[in-house]
Amino acid sequence: MATFNLTPFDHSTFILTGIPGLEAAHVWISIPVSTFYICSLFGNFMILFVVGKEQTLHKPMYLMVCMLALTDIITSASIVPKALCIFWFKLKGITVGACLTQMFFLHTSTVMHSAVLVTMAFDRYVAICNPLRYSTILTNARIAKLGLIGLLRAVLCTLPLPLLLSRQPFCANRIIPHMYCDHMAVAKMSCGDITVNRMYGLVAVIVVMALDLTLISLSYIMIIRAVLRISSKKAHQKALNTCTAHICVILTSYSPFLFSTLTHRFGQGIAPYIVIILANLYFLLPPMLNPIIYGAKIKKLRDKVVKYTCRR
Repeated sequence: MATFNLTPFDHSTFILTGIPGLEAAHVWISIPVSTFYICSLFGNFMILFVVGKEQTLHKPMYLMVCMLALTDIITSASIVPKALCIFWFKLKGITVGACLTQMFFLHTSTVMHSAVLVTMAFDRYVAICNPLRYSTILTNARIAKLGLIGLLRAVLCTLPLPLLLSRQPFCANRIIPHMYCDHMAVAKMSCGDITVNRMYGLVAVIVVMALDLTLISLSYIMIIRAVLRISSKKAHQKALNTCTAHICVILTSYSPFLFSTLTHRFGQGIAPYIVIILANLYFLLPPMLNPIIYGAKIKKLRDKVVKYTCRR
């Protein structure tokens, strides 16, 4: 993994403590962490493999599922290997350059994950509200363009975070009470003024999440209006069933993220290890659950996964 070479402290190190207060239980904590990670990699790579192999799955819906799988792989791979090194081998040191690089990939994949969920909401809106035009509105090429736009937005939103930190003087005490290089956790190691870092990080989270949640909400308002116009109850159920997987993924993604963000910034009275565990759940649970949700809810995808799994 490449590292940012933007600071005179590149060859010095930070110390990641893991989960402060639970150091004695690190080996036990590593068991669910490694299990979630293995399940996440297996499920997401299986989806990528199956969609890649099956020509009948080369359609917008499955391409978006693949985009989600890629962001999940990058998110979990950004933090879990280093976390396991801390838990198993006590390798707590990380160079400043590697720390900023980890931060960049972690937050970029988070923003990209949100953009994919917005694209999926748009897909469900078109499928239910304009079904006759679905194939002309949502082509593979258009989905690819939306993915590139989402990636560009993620990079532009995230890049200032490590760039701003690279200009900060870091204090002698470089112990980060965390499993990974979270933006605010690293910023607090600075001896300089971090007002700009603090404000930019908060504004970026609010703007990105508020915009994405607004677009998703608007899509579902339009979907509900369209469904209510349908007289048949069977048609109601069929239309809403097409949204079930997406709604489940939204709940598993945004709920822990928003909760951990709020507790990290405003939960001064909460024990630090609880805040860190909540933050880690966001990066561990959705990557593991998303392949299960889509595999269970999308019959065609489920059948193909079973076909290749049984064959092997």
